[in-house]
Parts: sequence; structure tokens; C-alpha cells
Amino acid sequence: MSRSIGVIVLAAGEGRRFRDVAGADKDKLLADCTGRDGAVRSVIEQVLLSLPASLDKRVLVTTQARPQAMRMAQAYGCDIVSIESSGMGDSIAAGVAACADLDGWLIVLGDMPFILPSSIERVAAAMADDAVSVPVQAGEYGHPVGFGRSFGPQLQALSGDRGARPLFKQGRVIEVVVDDPGVLWDIDVPSALVFTTG
Repeated sequence: MSRSIGVIVLAAGEGRRFRDVAGADKDKLLADCTGRDGAVRSVIEQVLLSLPASLDKRVLVTTQARPQAMRMAQAYGCDIVSIESSGMGDSIAAGVAACADLDGWLIVLGDMPFILPSSIERVAAAMADDAVSVPVQAGEYGHPVGFGRSFGPQLQALSGDRGARPLFKQGRVIEVVVDDPGVLWDIDVPSALVFTTG
């Protein structure tokens, strides 16, 4: 398969709920997190580590307030896109614009460290030009979400806090059923830093 897929890692959000609990100076992306392999790394490193090697076009979208996350992402082969806003729509638009000539984009959230690499690979493999590819765990849509080439203009037109969910109505949705609770697990509060099943 010679399609070129870009991975857009969103890491610009402020993480207010996490800071409300952990303290105003605590960045959830840099918090220690025990991965599914048992190793302790920062949340953002767990996310970057789970990206399949086959997806070599990687872009981290973040703000100037996160130099450590930028350095970490560069060590994992990411291009860095720095934006002023913390809005998800702005982040997606900036990330896709940075590699707009690709065949599709896989949107990965920087605060979801427990997704299995195999789940990411399956979502990427299911991508099609006119479709949205999404993992489904226990009947719920999760992340990452893949968008085919035809969605490029709409993705680049997103703004503010509004994400890409409304685009699901504008094309085919390919549901990729996975057995991976990690696709639904984001780090909103410190207690979520430890992965548990059941």
C-alpha cells in the first residue's frame, strides 16, 4: 500500500480538569504514566511510542508553553506545528495544513496513552479517500480517527474548540471493531494515569 498517511498528534489543550485536581502547574502530558507494557513514561511519550513505524509522517500540534513535549516529539520523528490557540478545531486545521498533500490524516489525541499500536494500525489500514475510519470498543466510537483525502478542505476549515465529529455525517463511516479499552481512555484527571480493566 503506497498511500501516504499523516499522523496528527493533538497536544495543545490546556488540560484544565487535570490541573484543577493536580495543581495549576501540572501538565498532564508530562505526568508519569505506567504504560500497558509496565514501563513508566510521560503521557505524551506513551502516545508517541504507540505510533506504528509505518506511519512516518508525524506532526505534533502544540503551543509554545510546551517545550518539553516539543523536544520529546522531535525525538520520535515528529514535525512541530506551534499554534496560539488551545482549541481542538484549530489544532486539527493546523496539523492537516502542515501536510495537506497526503492521502489521509489520522487524528491522535495527546492524552490517550493506552491505545494499542495494533488498534492504530487497523484504523489506518481501513482508511479510504471518501471515508472516516473510527475504532469501536463496546459499541462506542473511540480514537484515533482516520480521515481520507476528500476531507482535507473541511479539516482545514475547522476552528475553535469544535472537533471533527460533525464531519462523520459528510461521508462514509468505516467502523473498526477493536478489543481495546485504550481507544476510549483519556487522561482528564490524575487517577486516570493508571490503566485498569474491568
